[in-house]
Amino acid sequence: MLKTFIERPVLSTVVSILLVILGVLGLTALPITQYPDIAPPTITVSTSYPGANAETILESVIVPIEEQINGVEGMTYLTSTATNNGTAEITVFFDQEIDPDIAAVNVQNRVARANPLLPAEVKQTGVTTQKQQTSALMFLSFYSTNKDYDDTFIQNYLKTKSNIFSDSVICQIY
Repeated sequence: MLKTFIERPVLSTVVSILLVILGVLGLTALPITQYPDIAPPTITVSTSYPGANAETILESVIVPIEEQINGVEGMTYLTSTATNNGTAEITVFFDQEIDPDIAAVNVQNRVARANPLLPAEVKQTGVTTQKQQTSALMFLSFYSTNKDYDDTFIQNYLKTKSNIFSDSVICQIY
C-alpha cells in the first residue's frame, strides 16, 4: 500500500488535501460545548482572618468549615491551605458527573452551617464560595535573550502583572 503512494505522488497529494478539508469541516461543525470535560468540578471556599497566623486559621476557621463540608454529595476529596497573612482556602473536588452549579450550592449550604462556629472577624470579612475552572485554557512560555533578565526576574515580573493572566493560564519560564 505504501508503494502505491510513493509511486503516485499526485494521488498522495489529493488524499492529503481531502483529509485536510474534511478535518477543517469537522472542526468548524463540532461545537466547543460538546468537547468532553477533563478536569473534575471544583469549588473553592476562601476567607480571611485579619491578624491571625496559619495555625490559628487552621484551628478556628478551616477545621469547622471542613467538618461541615465533609460528606457533601458527590465530593471526592478536599484540600485546604492557611497562610500567615490571614487567608484560608479550601478546595473541594467532585465526581466528573456532578453539575458544578449544584455542587456550588451544596457547598455554600454546608458553609452556611459552619458560620456560627467562626470567629467574628471572619464573619465580618465573609466566606466566599465559587466555582473554579481547573483545566488549563492556555500554555505560555517566557524567555529572555538579555542576560540581565534571569528566570527569577521574569517570574517576579509576571507575578506583578498577574492581572493579565487568569488562573487558567499556565506559564513556563525558560
